[in-house]
Amino acid sequence: MIQENIDITHRHTFGIATQARAWADYESVDELRQLIQEARTRGLEFMPIGEGSNLLFVKNYEGLLLHSEINSLNTITLSDNEVLVRAGSGWKWDDFVAYCVEKGWYGLENLSYIPGTVGASAVQNIGAYGTEVCDAIESVTVLDTDTLEEQILKGNECAYGYRTSRFKGVWRGKYIVTAVTFRLKHTPQYILDYGNLREIVGDTPTLQSVREAVIKIRRSKLPEPSELGSAGSFFVNPVIARKHYNKLLEQYPDMPCYEIDEQQVKVPAGWLIDHAQWKGKTEGGAMVYPKQCLVIVNTGNAKAGHVVQLANDIAFSVFEKYGIIIRPEVNYVY
Repeated sequence: MIQENIDITHRHTFGIATQARAWADYESVDELRQLIQEARTRGLEFMPIGEGSNLLFVKNYEGLLLHSEINSLNTITLSDNEVLVRAGSGWKWDDFVAYCVEKGWYGLENLSYIPGTVGASAVQNIGAYGTEVCDAIESVTVLDTDTLEEQILKGNECAYGYRTSRFKGVWRGKYIVTAVTFRLKHTPQYILDYGNLREIVGDTPTLQSVREAVIKIRRSKLPEPSELGSAGSFFVNPVIARKHYNKLLEQYPDMPCYEIDEQQVKVPAGWLIDHAQWKGKTEGGAMVYPKQCLVIVNTGNAKAGHVVQLANDIAFSVFEKYGIIIRPEVNYVY
């Protein structure tokens, strides 16, 4: 079940030359248990990996990468308006969204065309176009890596926030997600007020037309991993004090924001990076993507060090110019 010393360059979306000491696919929770036990017997660290769409391998990984191929799917109809859908962690996220749209289940259509897996969606709390996946998560099924027992965690136990969860904090390394249960709707509940989504969809939206509009927008702004390696949005949009934002408005009157509450606003990191003059700039083989400054791409021969240096330089520049700290959304793996 375990492959040794393998090239994983094409198993993460940055496409930067990387190797792993060991790799294993698993199709069941029992197989996952066996792999963890084997890793411990051999003294190997281990880490779950999905599509590798939010990772930057800073160096070769000296442990065991565990890749889920649990593709189960179960549904429970709760009422005329609600359905519970339990999907295995190995589902490719966009395949799962497409399936839900085909079935007429509302709630995930704005999250179309996001790379990654169902398991990773619950860890990252992925979001786009006014929707966060936590809005639909009923529960998360996990394997405790210490006891090797399965547990079901309610969505409200996971402390979901903007691009974060307990899985990224105090639970990091404690659990591996094996399935996610979503509460979806049978009746329309469209969210179309983000960007030009409503303009593209028109006056008579359908699930399919919303999905197609989201895909169209994403394709126009973001590179295809098969053409230019990247990890999608590299930085998290910073949340800052409203007083700080109001002061910046005096100097930058066109600076956009999204309302959080009376004390805080969220500022688009892409806007900050663009107006700090980073569009198209390079470091070795790494480049700030000209169509979307939130993305750092591998132009073909990037090394991890190029990406790290470019990201650090961008963050320093943004702080110098605006007094705002921007942090990577991408996970660095050492």
